[in-house]
Amino acid sequence: MPSARDPRPLTGEPLALDLLNTRWNSDGTPRDLLADTEGLAVWLASNGLAGTHPADTAVLDRLRTAREAIKEAVDGSPERAAPLVDAVLEHGRIRARLTADGPAEEPEFADPAWGPAWLAARNYLDLLTRAPERIRSCAGGGCVLHFFDTSRNGTRRWCSMAACGNRAKASRHYARSKGN
Repeated sequence: MPSARDPRPLTGEPLALDLLNTRWNSDGTPRDLLADTEGLAVWLASNGLAGTHPADTAVLDRLRTAREAIKEAVDGSPERAAPLVDAVLEHGRIRARLTADGPAEEPEFADPAWGPAWLAARNYLDLLTRAPERIRSCAGGGCVLHFFDTSRNGTRRWCSMAACGNRAKASRHYARSKGN
């Protein structure tokens, strides 16, 4: 059975931010891809996790827990977020191995239902290690999306230049023309 098309306006961000972007506004109406297991199946497929993790209620519940922890870390208080993110990370670990291709690291989970949630929390730590200042919230009014700024000079402000960026520019243009 083919999976449904991902309805979100922004996809392809690093796993942690892509998990945050399972909530978005569409014409002023809040939407949540993780409202049910069908949306979970879409998210898993969009992130290459469909074959390794089932789209069931256990995975969904744990993923929602991780989403709230990462949201608190990105938009809230780092002091309150640390124990929440750590609580997700307690459910997995990295196993170092030597393979025929050389050193390898593989995630291991005591409860496989924590897999996607743990991977997202671990990805958040990786983003913090790489460039924490490039984890951004969209500056578009009413937009709740997040992105990892990969622009050369690190000045990206919007989740999408075509959507939020264009609205901001149109709004400024309207304000200037109205003032004349």
